[in-house]
Amino acid sequence: MANDTSGSKPQLHEVPIEWQSLEDAFENNAPEVHSYLHLNTGEVLRVVDGIADPEMHARIAADSNYMRIDPVSSREQYRWMERFIPMVDDADLRDRLTAAIDGKGAFRRFKDVLMSFATERERWFAFRSERLRVFMEAWLTAHALRAVPRPAVVVEPGRSNAPPISQDQLSGRRPRSAESLRRQLTELLETFGTRDLDKVLTFAEFVKARRAARVYAQRHETSADAAPSEPQASAAAPSEDDEPSPSSQKRTATG
Repeated sequence: MANDTSGSKPQLHEVPIEWQSLEDAFENNAPEVHSYLHLNTGEVLRVVDGIADPEMHARIAADSNYMRIDPVSSREQYRWMERFIPMVDDADLRDRLTAAIDGKGAFRRFKDVLMSFATERERWFAFRSERLRVFMEAWLTAHALRAVPRPAVVVEPGRSNAPPISQDQLSGRRPRSAESLRRQLTELLETFGTRDLDKVLTFAEFVKARRAARVYAQRHETSADAAPSEPQASAAAPSEDDEPSPSSQKRTATG
C-alpha cells in the first residue's frame, strides 16, 4: 500500500541568502523601487522606475528564478518606533522621540533625534534589524524557501546557464572604482543647493550610523556566543514585542 503523503509538508527550496541586501529590500518600501530575490544565487536585484531599462520588469518576469520581494509597510515600521521608545532609559530622550513621531515626517524626525545619541541609535538599528529579520524569515517560510550558507564563488568551466542580471546591467554601466565614484559624487555635490546638500548629508550620516550599528550588533552577538551558557531564570521573560532579542547580524542558515 502506498504511503499517504497528503499531510506532508512542501519541500523547501534552498537559497544562499545575501542577508544584508535582503534586509535593505525589505526596509525600502518606496513605490518606485522594486526588489527581486534570485532563487539560485540568493542575490537581490533592485529596479528603480525611471532609471532602469523600461523593459527590465518584463525580462525579470520572464525569468522564473526571480521572486518579487514584498517590503515591510510604513505602518508596521512606524509600530517599531512606537515599541522602541519605551525601551529608552533617558526620560528626556523618550519625550523627544515621542514628539518626533507625531505627524507627517515621523521617520525623518525620529532618525534626526537619534543622531545625537550614539548608544541609543545603535540600539535602535539593532532592534530594527531584528524586526526586519523576523519579517524576512516569515516571508521565506511562506514561500517555501530555506536559507543556507552562501558558497564560495567558483567558476565552473563550460557552464551554460546565463548569470543573473546585475545592478550594473540595469543602467548599462560598467563597475566603477571607489575613486571614480567619489569624483562623480563631488561633481554632483557642486551642482546642489543648500536644501539638497542638507538632505544628502543627513542620508550619508544615516548610512554611516547604520553601518556602525551593524558592526556593533555583530560584535555583541559574537561576544554572546562566546560566553558560557547560564541556567535559565525561572521568572517569565518579556515577550518579543516588549523587548528585542539579540541582533541577528551574523547571517547563518539557522539564525
